[in-house]
Amino acid sequence: MKTIGLIGGMSWESTAEYYRLLNEFTRDRLGGLHSARCVLYSVDFAEIEQLQVQGRWAEAGGVLADAARSLEAAGADMVLICTNTMHKVADTVAAAVSVPLLHLADATAAAVRASGLRRVGLLGTAFTMEQDFYRGRLEAAGLHVTVPDAEGRALVHQVIYDELCRGIIREESRSAYRKVIQDLVSAGAEGIILGCTEIELLAGPEDSPVPLFPTARLHAEAAVTAALSDAWNAPDAPDARVGPSAPSVRPA
Repeated sequence: MKTIGLIGGMSWESTAEYYRLLNEFTRDRLGGLHSARCVLYSVDFAEIEQLQVQGRWAEAGGVLADAARSLEAAGADMVLICTNTMHKVADTVAAAVSVPLLHLADATAAAVRASGLRRVGLLGTAFTMEQDFYRGRLEAAGLHVTVPDAEGRALVHQVIYDELCRGIIREESRSAYRKVIQDLVSAGAEGIILGCTEIELLAGPEDSPVPLFPTARLHAEAAVTAALSDAWNAPDAPDARVGPSAPSVRPA
């Protein structure tokens, strides 16, 4: 198995989920006492969040690029950025290393396409929902992406930073997210992308009338598939930076 490099800590709440998922997927694939080969560089999210708020994305990209170089030096065969929002600087991170970057949006788009759906709602931070670095990549993959209205976007963003990133899970927020999801479905969404890795700590299949696409889970599964694939040895291969097709999570 190849070594998976994780740039985490944004927040550590969801990075812990990444570690659990990587090991569960590896155990399920290989059986026995197998676990994932991985190395983690966990940044201080307080510093990253301030750079986000101040629009200092180049500096934030530099921090993550340094983390990626450290992972490669530690033996990582691939790099994952364990957050949707910081894929705004994915090109900077990818350029800093010689090993491939497994892009979270690509893994997610592959899963949506494999499900046969094309019209999806997107939940995430305001940066992810409102800027083009993530939505545009999904749309380039053939998806039609809808986001909540301004009030819904503000609510989703606030819950992520004030609650989920701090390990706070509130039933009131779960109910509010359900309403936002229902509004997206009423607007034509056939599935919902949980485009912030922390949202999976709050919302599950029981909270949506349509399939959910939990990005941390899809990203982790794509990483394990890549780590067990001989084809990943070729960084310039056509699919080197694209996650494999993975099943969506459908309502129970």
